[in-house]
Amino acid sequence: MSETKVQHAFADDVLDDRDAVAIADLIARKEVSAKEVTEAAIARAQLVAPSLNSIVVDRFELALRDAEAMPGDGAFAGVPTFLKDNTDLTGLATDHGSDAVRSKPADHDGIYAKQYMAQGFVCLGKSSLPEFGLNASTEFALREPTRNPWHTDYSPGASSGGSAAMVAAGVVPIAHANDGGGSIRIPAACCGLVGLKPSRGRHVIPEAGQAMPIDLISEGVVTRTVRDTAHFHAAGERYYRNAQLPELGLVEGPGKRGLRIGVVVDSITGTATDAETRAAVEAIAALLSDQGHRVESVPIPVPASFQDDFLVYWGLLAFSLRFGGKRIVDASFDSSKLDGLTSGLSRHFMRNAYRLPLALYRLQRCRRDSARFFASYDALLSPVLAHTTPRLGHLSPTIPYEELIDRLTRYVAFTPLSNVTGDPAISLPASRTADGLPIAIQLTAGYGQERTLLELAYEIEAERPWARIQDHAG
Repeated sequence: MSETKVQHAFADDVLDDRDAVAIADLIARKEVSAKEVTEAAIARAQLVAPSLNSIVVDRFELALRDAEAMPGDGAFAGVPTFLKDNTDLTGLATDHGSDAVRSKPADHDGIYAKQYMAQGFVCLGKSSLPEFGLNASTEFALREPTRNPWHTDYSPGASSGGSAAMVAAGVVPIAHANDGGGSIRIPAACCGLVGLKPSRGRHVIPEAGQAMPIDLISEGVVTRTVRDTAHFHAAGERYYRNAQLPELGLVEGPGKRGLRIGVVVDSITGTATDAETRAAVEAIAALLSDQGHRVESVPIPVPASFQDDFLVYWGLLAFSLRFGGKRIVDASFDSSKLDGLTSGLSRHFMRNAYRLPLALYRLQRCRRDSARFFASYDALLSPVLAHTTPRLGHLSPTIPYEELIDRLTRYVAFTPLSNVTGDPAISLPASRTADGLPIAIQLTAGYGQERTLLELAYEIEAERPWARIQDHAG
């Protein structure tokens, strides 16, 4: 990597480069204590988080107390983590990445925080996100951006950018993320991680999702291994089992059957996928074909109206925040302090509100179209993003709205569809740019078919192990 600005915290300590499953196993066998692990994670956070700008608020002292008390016997008992700052955790404020919110510390855990923390994690604090998770880069109008550990001049993606930065940098092996338009998969792609957006309803539905006409939000994690992602979702199912979905269980390796996999390389936005991203997708397609799967190019399974309809709906969410923030978010909400992207999306909706009924109808119909596609195919292979990770500033909320939204729609070209349909999708590291930054591919499956994605992910991970940031530090 030329003129490298890599920032990681991997060291010869109790964490080493172990994944969360391995750390939990060491703690369970009493080879290390949860307190030792927490102390190592805190030391790593103090080393790199200030330059990455990835922690909104820490709770290091409380985390050490939690570790000494050993929080339960969940699958990840004693493993350090971060919660994203759009999820309530007792004792910490939830400001949603926005200068428009200055909330008081929460007096109870949110619906999803209860499920997440039931796995026994030790929470070190809140991770950063852009304002209300609306941007695809964790950048702010008035604050320093969150930076990508692989190169600090570049974006870590969003909206779970702070979590992804902390996992990629080796501070923790696993961190909370959620996804309303790509916000698990995009930062995973930018930071070289595994990011599974599960099926709608796979986990408990948090407060924000319950209020949406179409619930776009799925909860999950970013990790460095497929194993951690698989164990996390299996443990989540033991806390909450949605009887309307096929049981997931613990997926422990590749599947044994050949699959029919469709491939899409270019999106409906009208902008061709860049050469490096295209090559990464084509290489994974060839790998899967060599492994015995039937891989073939398919038409884009998205109606031409999707981009405009999704933008109207995205604008509705911003409009609702702008004019209902005191009720929806917090009594401290001040709409005059919203950034340019949120305000611009709200104005876009006000100009196009008359289109909402038809947009909602067509978006809801996408689920039927998706089910038809996945009746013939087991998975769809595509890029996560239409071009490689941009430098910080390219998606800054200070850019005039029309220019910024054009850049966003050209970049975020593949992820929103599964948020609308509710289908599961996973981002996997596949390659690197000429400058050493990660490039990812996306696999999408039919509703409730996370098992298919995890089996394929194990297969790809075994055949083409991910690049390690600590091997590219100089």
